[in-house]
Amino acid sequence: MFEKTYRKYNNILAWIVFAVAAATYLLTIEPTASFWDCGEFVSCAYKLQIGHPPGAPLFLMMGRLFSLLSFGHREYVAACINMLSALASAFTVLFLFWSITHIAKRIHGAAELTKDKMIVVLGSGAVGALVYTFSDTFWFSAVEAEVYASSSLFTAIVFWAILKWEAEFGQARANRWLIFIAYMLGLSIGVHLLNLLAIPAVVFVYYFKRYKTTTKGVLLASCAAVGLLAVMMYGLIPGLPRLAAAVDILAVNRFHLPMNSGALSVLILLFVLLFVGVWWSLKQGKVVLNTVLLAVAVVLIGYSSYTMIVIRSLAGTSLNENKVDNAGALLSYLNRDQYGDRPLVYGPYYNAPAIGSTPKYKTIAFGGKYIKIEDPSPKYEYDDRFCTFFPRMYSSSSSFRDAYQNWGDVKGVPLTVNSDKGNNVIMKPTFIENMLFFVKFQVGQMYFRYLLWNFSGRQNDQQGHGGFTRGNWLTGIAAFDQLMLGNQKKISPVERNGSSRNFYFFLPFVLGLMGLFFHHSSDRNYFWVVMLLFFFTGLAIVIYLNQTPYQPRERDYAYAGSFYAFAIWIGLGFYSLYASLEPYLKKRGTTLSLLGLVLLVPFLMAFENWDDHDRSGRYLARDTARNYLSSCDKNAILFTYGDNDTFPLWYVQEVEGFRTDVRIININLLSADWYINQLRQKIYDSEPVKLSLTEAKIVEGTREAIPVIEKFPMQTDLRDVVRFIGEDKEECKLLLSDGTKMNYAPSRQLKIYVDSAEVASKGLIPKENLQQLSSRVEWTLGRDVLMKGDIMMLDIIASNNWQRPIYFSTSLPGDNYLGLQKYFLNDGFAFHLMPCQFKSADWRGNMNSERLYEKMTGWKWGSLSQKGVLVDDNSLKTLNLMDPFAAYGRLAKQLAAEGKIEKAQSVIKAFLDELPPQRIQTDGQWVPIIQACLDARMPDKAEELALLMTHYYIDSFTYIYSLDPGRLRQMGYEKSLGEKAFTELIKYLETKHQDQLKAKILDLIKQFETECHTLVKIG
Repeated sequence: MFEKTYRKYNNILAWIVFAVAAATYLLTIEPTASFWDCGEFVSCAYKLQIGHPPGAPLFLMMGRLFSLLSFGHREYVAACINMLSALASAFTVLFLFWSITHIAKRIHGAAELTKDKMIVVLGSGAVGALVYTFSDTFWFSAVEAEVYASSSLFTAIVFWAILKWEAEFGQARANRWLIFIAYMLGLSIGVHLLNLLAIPAVVFVYYFKRYKTTTKGVLLASCAAVGLLAVMMYGLIPGLPRLAAAVDILAVNRFHLPMNSGALSVLILLFVLLFVGVWWSLKQGKVVLNTVLLAVAVVLIGYSSYTMIVIRSLAGTSLNENKVDNAGALLSYLNRDQYGDRPLVYGPYYNAPAIGSTPKYKTIAFGGKYIKIEDPSPKYEYDDRFCTFFPRMYSSSSSFRDAYQNWGDVKGVPLTVNSDKGNNVIMKPTFIENMLFFVKFQVGQMYFRYLLWNFSGRQNDQQGHGGFTRGNWLTGIAAFDQLMLGNQKKISPVERNGSSRNFYFFLPFVLGLMGLFFHHSSDRNYFWVVMLLFFFTGLAIVIYLNQTPYQPRERDYAYAGSFYAFAIWIGLGFYSLYASLEPYLKKRGTTLSLLGLVLLVPFLMAFENWDDHDRSGRYLARDTARNYLSSCDKNAILFTYGDNDTFPLWYVQEVEGFRTDVRIININLLSADWYINQLRQKIYDSEPVKLSLTEAKIVEGTREAIPVIEKFPMQTDLRDVVRFIGEDKEECKLLLSDGTKMNYAPSRQLKIYVDSAEVASKGLIPKENLQQLSSRVEWTLGRDVLMKGDIMMLDIIASNNWQRPIYFSTSLPGDNYLGLQKYFLNDGFAFHLMPCQFKSADWRGNMNSERLYEKMTGWKWGSLSQKGVLVDDNSLKTLNLMDPFAAYGRLAKQLAAEGKIEKAQSVIKAFLDELPPQRIQTDGQWVPIIQACLDARMPDKAEELALLMTHYYIDSFTYIYSLDPGRLRQMGYEKSLGEKAFTELIKYLETKHQDQLKAKILDLIKQFETECHTLVKIG
């Protein structure tokens, strides 16, 4: 009786949950491009271009379809592609609901459903699906143009499909679900490889349904699951392009056929063989073989989305990363060769001394044929005493050494190493210390912390590196949280004011544990199915990634599949609760009331998480990109750095068509020959970048790194130095100890001659700065080794010869300015390289105030001033990196010094309108604005800001000094930062004779010191 009703409500309720999820995500999507990879993905999807390896061609094609919903309005393209993630996430929730109800119904068994049991089964689906809907990690990916939402959808479909196969097992057409799963896995390769990690769960559902469970059978199924996963990841995916590349090399180099002819012949032959095999197996009635061949065929059909990468790369799109226009390049692209590799099974510890190296070689396409080159990264050989099984602390980078030692509590054992410089004792970590790092950092910090973020609570959205004030998980249970964070008695201002401080009181996590144990006891076979999904999409990724400390951002998005599996157990947690209370509930008839009570858990999560996931109304990534480009003169060259410094700029140029005359050059990519050669092309309104080094001079494997040798200690023309670096003559190379020769830079004392009359006539120098024009630019190159990117920067500067304006992003690390800072004009958020002799004591103060005033007063900052617009940690990091506080403050002070008081005041007002201090609280950044207020005769505003800053820091000091001594020492940096800011402010108040304001600040500090019995070091 209830079976038909159950199917009806199973569908109705599933779509209601879908509607809740879809409404949630569509209401909270970012209306434009977000930070990190999103700007690149939107740009590549909009014009079907090539992004960073390993690419996501299917995602880009789906994104292109969604971009059509903008109906030609470019400003809405990003929002439309964000909608793809929102709807993919909502459909993921839909399939999660159906998966949970299927598993819950299995637990019920074959008996007919009663009304109460129907409520329990459907309620389990609703609870688990809604908890996942409002979980932190999944919601974050659902509102931006990233691959992880679409990837989650494929995982959900695959898991749901194997359950459908299980339900139809024994019927004539049940195997169609296996073919469908294979097709989904093939398609998912074009989004993200994470979906393949569902294969073990699929294999075990198949095993449990087809065979009687035995120890031997489970072991064989385990081997089959891992083997199938390995075949996909290490066989089929790289194997096909590897075979295509090998045949193409033979066809091109031996038989002189066109590039890609061999690869195309391999694909045609493969599909012909598959077609014949499917036809023959069907004719012969070989069902298993036919199913296998069909599965392989549809996997390859799905995988064929990667042909888009090659086709569009051959078309020469403006974003064409890695120039994947041949089979060899596609293989390197899929293998992510540019990111290097990491040891997984056996390898060295971080302090292992290298005892030699073996050159590696690779084949690349150049000049219409394939050539073999030496890989810039050789294979190093290490003292075997410093190598270990399962190496976790492996990176030799000095920036990780302290973190390895702290996380692993490394004491080590002394080993003596012989070298040319004598004997040296190195403390080799022990295997126990290696495993301690694995457990504490890779599992605890980089996985378990994320799991509890989602199902227990979160301290704040600041990136955590192990400290107790940033990025930890919390519960909301005061005694427990204080114990976990060191008995801290107070809450820091950042935590108290942050929207991302979320408490779930352990409720979702406890439900998950209840569901886990209940599932194990009631349906052990399917418990292991879900456990395999949970493990392979969680801890298996931890093992595979082998992450180093100090990741550039939190990596929780990689584990969304694991949290999906845990959400299944959360749903079953409601079933467990019902099972334990069943006699009482039957007697009282209150099953529905219990469901209503448990449903409060996901809605608690929705309430807690909404404000820190609602990105509607935020335009910061777009606006900062516009501010960068608006800093540049027409037809400029702009050097940028990193993802958040570049991808938003690509977005506003490629999608919104803003300032396409500016050539953006990312210095992280400037060491790649394909990127250098693309600079030689015209893109939109930007003319080709002039270079003197030809393609042959910069092909991969040549001039990757060269030393700087002072052969010419006098000032040497930069063009001559670049020409010398590009010479292949033996006399222009350095003889090494092993008898080989390499190029080198013959001088670090550099100069560039300037045709002053020509530069002035072209209008490249503002009229106000013409009197500072110099006949030459002279500087010292502060490098002992030049990387290929440095060489190309010097070549661009030399070859440009003052024909185009050259800019450097203000967020570049200082050494990337190559020592040219004294010739920089501050043009806002980019430094303009000019042949002018500036006299400012601080090179950042070189500015043309009128020119800068016209630019900066019209800039926008992402609507952060509006109440309700999210100011998250990414936003604050961007503001700290760009430092508009110093930029606006410096301009206002300069205008005031020139007697332009009204303009100075309007600069400050424009800044405060966009970035009000009540919403933007950062450490020490407000001092330049307070100083500017005093210079611009705005003492009331200066006092208001100074007292706001003082109260903020007193809050911080109160928190810091409430800690126990051990924790207090860890807060030394934050404490010294606050004291430094106050010292700077007090000194400036003294120079301006602001004795009254100074006294107010010092009185507040003294009052704090009296109450806390401590001393703040000011002065």
